[in-house]
Amino acid sequence: MEPRGRAQKKRVAGKRIWSRIFAVLGALCLLYCLTIFFFMGYGTSFFLIWGMIAAACGGMSLFLSRADWLDRLPKWFKRSFVILCCVGGAVFLFVEGLILSEFGAKAETGAEYVIVLGAQWKSNGPSYVLKKRLDKAVDYLLDNPETKVIVTGGQGSNEHITEAEGMYGYLVEAGIEAERIQQEDQATNTVENLVLSSAFLDKEIDKVVLVTNNFHMFRALSLAKGQGYKQVEGLAAGSYPGMLPNNLLREFFGVGKDFLVGNF
Repeated sequence: MEPRGRAQKKRVAGKRIWSRIFAVLGALCLLYCLTIFFFMGYGTSFFLIWGMIAAACGGMSLFLSRADWLDRLPKWFKRSFVILCCVGGAVFLFVEGLILSEFGAKAETGAEYVIVLGAQWKSNGPSYVLKKRLDKAVDYLLDNPETKVIVTGGQGSNEHITEAEGMYGYLVEAGIEAERIQQEDQATNTVENLVLSSAFLDKEIDKVVLVTNNFHMFRALSLAKGQGYKQVEGLAAGSYPGMLPNNLLREFFGVGKDFLVGNF
């Protein structure tokens, strides 16, 4: 049997290693949060969660550095915490796998309708993610001249026009005939995008192509099917690589919320 003193030293060394790991993770999360704030631009304040994660990692690092605190905790508590972390990690990886599974979604030609989901419209034009969606829709519409398009999105508090109006003008300038474009200008989220857009088509019969960014595609398709779209396909647009970790984390919470409220 290993002497008690040596075993105690090993436990202390292990805690110090984990303390350093959490300290490094916290520093990286804080750096990412600050990078988004100062250099990348953002449409929502969700990125601040990286600062919260950094604080949590810092607290965990401090906690582990004080070995006597950890030793005072009962074994059942420590085991329960480890099990909870493992289950949470498994759920996170599973959901992220589902999100990534639709990153390369491609649609067949000949759809009756394309629905372009709304995103932020800035004072000087579409946001980066919305421009990616619109450019992907333009490519499809030019290749399928019989396909109509629904642009969907209302006016947010930080927008001077509705997202639908901005997208309409963008598509017309890109060479899409005005008579092919329908505007849904009341929606405030993805579920409303899909519910209100269904007034322009027959979701039981019409073949519909849903255009959104790659990180958002799995949830958008799941919501469309949950709203009764029988023949819906995805057409994934690109996204800003630097914001991908933030968008993937945000989608994890979005998928969880929609699942819990029954939108799927």
